[in-house]
Amino acid sequence: MAANENLPPNVIKQLAKELRNLNETPPEGIKVIVNDDDFSTIYADIEGPAGTPYENGIFRMKLLLSHDFPQSPPKGYFMTKVFHPNIATNGEICVNTLKKDWNPSLGLWHVLTVIRCLLIEPFPESALNEQAGKMLLEDYEEYARHARLYTGIHALKPKFKPEIGAKSESTTARNADQKDAVCSSKALLPPTPLTVQDQNVVVVVSAAEPSVRAAASQRKEGVVAVKANMDKKRIDARKKSLRRL
Repeated sequence: MAANENLPPNVIKQLAKELRNLNETPPEGIKVIVNDDDFSTIYADIEGPAGTPYENGIFRMKLLLSHDFPQSPPKGYFMTKVFHPNIATNGEICVNTLKKDWNPSLGLWHVLTVIRCLLIEPFPESALNEQAGKMLLEDYEEYARHARLYTGIHALKPKFKPEIGAKSESTTARNADQKDAVCSSKALLPPTPLTVQDQNVVVVVSAAEPSVRAAASQRKEGVVAVKANMDKKRIDARKKSLRRL
C-alpha cells in the first residue's frame, strides 16, 4: 500500500469507488486493469474503434496520477506503439481534457472515454507526432495505411487457435464418452435369446424371462399333442380305406 500512501485518504476513497465502477461497468471498448496496491497508476486496454485504421487492435495505456490529484490532471501514455497525430513516439497523449480543459470534478470514466475518442477523431492541429498530423491533413489514405500497419504489427488482437494437445485430449474424451455410451447401451440389452425348436415351430425365448420360457414350453407341448392327434387321424383314415378294399 506504499504507493497509495502518496495520495490523500479522501482521494484514495474516491478512486477506489471509481475503479470498482469501471471494473463492473467499463466504458465501451475499454477494459481497466485495477491494482489495489497502487491507485497512482491506472492501466487500461482500449479496443480500436470499428471503421478506423485502429480497428481490430488492442492498445494498452496508462494514467499516472500525481500526489495532488485531482487538482492536477493525470498524465496519459500509450504503452502500445500507435501511429496517431496526438500520440507522441514515446506514447505521451495530447488531449485538452488532460491539459487546459482539466476539471477536478472529471472522473476517470470521462478521461478514458475521451482518449478512446481520439482514435475516432484525431486533432492534427495539436499534433505531438508531426508526421502523422501532416499526413492526416494532406493524404488521409497514406495516413490510414501507416496507422493500419502499426496496428497490425503492434496491436493486433490475438486470434484463438486451439492447441493440438488440447484438441486431441478433447477428441479422446469425446470418444471415451461415446464408448461409455455404447457400453451402457450394451449393458441394457437383454441376454442372447434361446431357441426352442421342433419340426413345425420355432419359438424364440429370452433367457432373462422364465415365465416366457414356461409359456413356450407349454406351447411346444400343445404343438406336439396336436401333431400326435393329426397323425392318429391319418392312421384311422388309412385303415378305413383298406377295409373298403
